[in-house]
Amino acid sequence: MNLCSEVAVFLGGFIVLIYFFVKRKYSYWAKLGVSSAEPSFPWGNIGQVGSKLHSTELFQQFYRRFKGKAPFMGFYATIAPQVFLMDLDLIQRILIKDFQYFHDRAQYYNLEDDPISAHLFNIDGEKWKTLRAKISPTFTSGRMKMMLPTVIDVAQNFHKILLDRIGDKAEIEIKDYLSRFTTDVIGSCAFGLDCNNLRDPKVKFRIYGDQVLGKSWWKIIVNSFAKSHIELARKLHITTTDKDVSDFYRGVVFDTIKYREENGVQRNDFLNLLMQIKDRGNLDGNTIDNEGKLTLEEIAAQSLVFFLAGYETSSTTMTFALYEMAKNPEIQEKARKNVLDILDKYNGEFTYEASMEMTYLDQVINETLRKYPSLGSLTRRIVQDYAVPGTKFVLKRGLSVIIPIHAIQNDPEIYPDPDKFDPERFSVENSKNRHSAAFLPFGDGPRNCIGLRFGMMQVRVGLVTILRSFNVGICSRTPDPLILKKNSLTMTPQGGMWIRLKRVPE
Repeated sequence: MNLCSEVAVFLGGFIVLIYFFVKRKYSYWAKLGVSSAEPSFPWGNIGQVGSKLHSTELFQQFYRRFKGKAPFMGFYATIAPQVFLMDLDLIQRILIKDFQYFHDRAQYYNLEDDPISAHLFNIDGEKWKTLRAKISPTFTSGRMKMMLPTVIDVAQNFHKILLDRIGDKAEIEIKDYLSRFTTDVIGSCAFGLDCNNLRDPKVKFRIYGDQVLGKSWWKIIVNSFAKSHIELARKLHITTTDKDVSDFYRGVVFDTIKYREENGVQRNDFLNLLMQIKDRGNLDGNTIDNEGKLTLEEIAAQSLVFFLAGYETSSTTMTFALYEMAKNPEIQEKARKNVLDILDKYNGEFTYEASMEMTYLDQVINETLRKYPSLGSLTRRIVQDYAVPGTKFVLKRGLSVIIPIHAIQNDPEIYPDPDKFDPERFSVENSKNRHSAAFLPFGDGPRNCIGLRFGMMQVRVGLVTILRSFNVGICSRTPDPLILKKNSLTMTPQGGMWIRLKRVPE
């Protein structure tokens, strides 16, 4: 046998081994008797995500096909089996009652090669528990009151920009303006810096933020592989943060902290609170807790995730809210009246207390989050074998679990006529009559969104800034139907959001 023949035999044998290995992997759910979607090598069921489908659209397909047949189904991310939940009672148990089995978020981070990826959203186990306990005091209502003046200052600049750019009437791409607003807010509150994105659309904060959130199809596949094979991915030194992004944000945090420490600068912002924890291990100002101290790398990681989560999710929520109010002028007028009435009560001053009384505006925001949750799904990882209540199935340690919140929140059996935008769904009475797991834009249980209060505060301020001065309407470039950007980690409209703004007579 010559060399070419030997190579051909070797390659043939190798291909056969790969075939049977993959076939065995793809029979995982069938062997357990669990309903599943038919996979295709090498991407399993996720081959179209990022190119032809947004992840929420794939999960909507699963939900419509399998809901009611079982409490969960199975699918494959590349060759890794994953669990897709559909039963609300089971979802509630997993997030709250049985949290000890599901406390990891099923995200990938690499502390050695990519330290900025080891932030609160990604990390697992005791690392997460310790860090969450350290950072939670920075998001109390009292801390939000301290940060509100900073948000208001940016909002006033935002208002001036809108008046300068549009005059009495104009058609604008509002998503871009709202992203500039939230970039400046988070830049100031997270890093203590004036990003000036409202006046300069090409600032690095925004460019690098978009780079992180807008993944290419290939990066989505790599990220999915890393999340499904964490230890192997770390041995292969796979990173999910581009080096230029990591260098930029780490440099900003390190330089800002050095400047503040050398010059005794104090600010009412997120970074200042993290610096207190770095130095003292707590926020009480008296005792020192050496075990609780933060490192500079940990501060950089938390600042990054606060920026990424805060600027994109809030701007997208405001974008969709304005889109729906443009299409439903009666809802818009009711929201504007609610805003103006409360502001009159507080002599025109936007205080924290005033924002908490804008109940109809909150209903508008919640209905927006129902139709368009920023993250269309939640993920968890099983940390010990879990016997699914009421079934014969045991879900094995290491499996990732998907909770399709967008599909649930657009289920006509839970929300009749789900395409209709109806803030009354979130009146006190209607909210009480719904299953608690039927509305999860911020998650639930111990691992819910830590920045919920800040996010809601920022969205309220942004919407009030527009509603008190402008009427929002549709224009020829307003998308119809709405198309999602396929390669975005969040739910965001493809091509932005064009609307018409017209000054409201004072």
